[in-house]
Amino acid sequence: MIRLQAVYDLAGVLFAIVAVLSALDPTNRKRLGNAAFWGLFAISFLFGSSLSDLANGVLVLTMVAIAGLGGLGVGRPATTSPQARAASAQRLGNWLFVPALTIPAVTLLGAVALKTIQVGGVPLIDAKQATPISLGLGVLASGVLAATMLRPPPLAAFQEGRRLIDTIGWAAVLPQMLAALGAVFALAGVGQAVGGLVSQVLPADNRLAVVCAYTLGMAAFTMVMGNAFAAFPVMTAGIGLPLIVRKFGGDPAIMASIGMLSGFCGTLMTPMAANFNLVPAALLELPDRYAVIKAQAPTAVFLLLANMFLMYFLVFRY
Repeated sequence: MIRLQAVYDLAGVLFAIVAVLSALDPTNRKRLGNAAFWGLFAISFLFGSSLSDLANGVLVLTMVAIAGLGGLGVGRPATTSPQARAASAQRLGNWLFVPALTIPAVTLLGAVALKTIQVGGVPLIDAKQATPISLGLGVLASGVLAATMLRPPPLAAFQEGRRLIDTIGWAAVLPQMLAALGAVFALAGVGQAVGGLVSQVLPADNRLAVVCAYTLGMAAFTMVMGNAFAAFPVMTAGIGLPLIVRKFGGDPAIMASIGMLSGFCGTLMTPMAANFNLVPAALLELPDRYAVIKAQAPTAVFLLLANMFLMYFLVFRY
């Protein structure tokens, strides 16, 4: 059976390769800091489930220290020449999009079909983790297809990946860190505290007010935390489950899915989501570092309003 740990192992191997290539890069004067940071990140994927809580905590704090003290730099890895890339793009045309589109296609197919397949009476993949496992298979299939189509030098894909990860820097690990922080907040009882405050303020029998509080709270808390995965356990434990589901009998699946979409609206409007909003501006060398947020904000507001109405008319269908 293919389990989620296999996806973690795949990611761990990738970051381990990035760490080794970083250590061997003479163009990066901070190459040892890069190697240590991404090497520790690789260890968290490969062996995190086997390490103690203390060891994992020390690992994370060491990564924070490396990034916080300016230990990360940007290398200039040699891959393919601009002329070779231009010639390849002209030769393949729109077929260049096939490897990228392979990822969502395999993910969708795997999430729907693979979880029902058995080999020798044993499920092929862990049905509870079908989507992330399928995503890992999609990434692997996309990489193999791209290598077959483009036939780059052996290390070109890893070097290009390292170049991109060096440009993004520590912000690449932000979603994982913030998701973990959301779980910590939920265990600490922040959700219950939020729910208690909301219950005192909102009208006791007003479904619309509860829905607005949940969707707006998801967006607002996401803007503060920078990640909807961090906001979700707090707002769902404080408002979603006790009020929408238990008190008013709402559908938990609809509540959770639209609640996450509401949180993503907040992601579009906050600099705290640096990997989504500030990094693209830096990569595109935009003069205004907040240009991406300004362009997204009107769409985010309209989507948030739409999510409110969808939640209200769909979640109480029973």
